[in-house]
Amino acid sequence: MPWNKDDYPDSMKNLETDVREKAIEIANALLEDNYEEGRAISIATSQARIAIHGDEEERVTYEVISRETDWVLRKADGKRSIFVEKTKAELLQKAKPYVNDQNGILTIYEEDGSIEDTLYE
Repeated sequence: MPWNKDDYPDSMKNLETDVREKAIEIANALLEDNYEEGRAISIATSQARIAIHGDEEERVTYEVISRETDWVLRKADGKRSIFVEKTKAELLQKAKPYVNDQNGILTIYEEDGSIEDTLYE
């Protein structure tokens, strides 16, 4: 069943309206070409952002990192925290929609400083 502006994957709910509409269009085309649903959503979201906002190099990278007693969201190489929470899970609930709204890239780090995941590339 194709998606539309009223019925689309939950992962697209925080996208800007114009990016979401383009992502739905692209994802539906990919599904018609027999792409797996999760892969179609990922590709469509990335390509929709490029189509609407242009070159990806202009996008800001944010990072979720551990400090001594808490977790913080900040711009990569930034000094000021955007959000601070006691747990990583609490921070990610705020960080994901924020970074998505900013059309940014989110790098999530493990407590030991290694990269766990990168979202919204």
